[in-house]
Amino acid sequence: MFAVPYVLVAVLAYLLGSIPTGFLVGKAKGIDVRKVGSGNIGATNAFRIFGKAAGSFVLLADALKGFLACKILAAGIAQMWAASDMATLHEQLPIIAGVSAVLGHNFTCWLKFKGGKGIATSAGVLVAWVPWALLIVFVTWLVVFGAGRYVSLASIAAAVVLPFAVWGTGGGATFIFITSALSALAIYKHKPNIRRLLDGTENRVGSNKTSLNSDR
Repeated sequence: MFAVPYVLVAVLAYLLGSIPTGFLVGKAKGIDVRKVGSGNIGATNAFRIFGKAAGSFVLLADALKGFLACKILAAGIAQMWAASDMATLHEQLPIIAGVSAVLGHNFTCWLKFKGGKGIATSAGVLVAWVPWALLIVFVTWLVVFGAGRYVSLASIAAAVVLPFAVWGTGGGATFIFITSALSALAIYKHKPNIRRLLDGTENRVGSNKTSLNSDR
């Protein structure tokens, strides 16, 4: 019985994270986002294909999935679960919820386990977990993006900085370990982008060149 709330949070947070916002927005517009632009269901491709309004909606909705999983779902289940170790549940369930939500977004069961890169959903999770560390990560993203106009490079740089930002803002060993794992996952999901960056074929935002693979 002790494992029930952990399993429940993991499953529900995964399902919440797996909602393919970009894909659903595309469907509402009669477009399969997986077949246009980069083919990615995340916010970057949504901005490119659907414009600022729809792209902003996808970005915020994907971030909200991570935040709600940690702050509402995990806290609600911990509160409902009458147990002597309530403090432990309140501490551990948000961690499980955050990881599960990111995995849901990256490997959504609704699209044959092919999803986005998890950057926006991870940001929502970090708002709930380590908001000051997220601020450092966000500034890093802005600086790198401003210097090169590469969304992918800015996201990779932010992922690299994340565990150090958590450590620098007083995050405990658990959060340092978990954010290191999430950072590694984010970098792994950017493998094609890294290859194109090294080859010099990755596109900048605002470039006149058009690529169908700039954030895949």
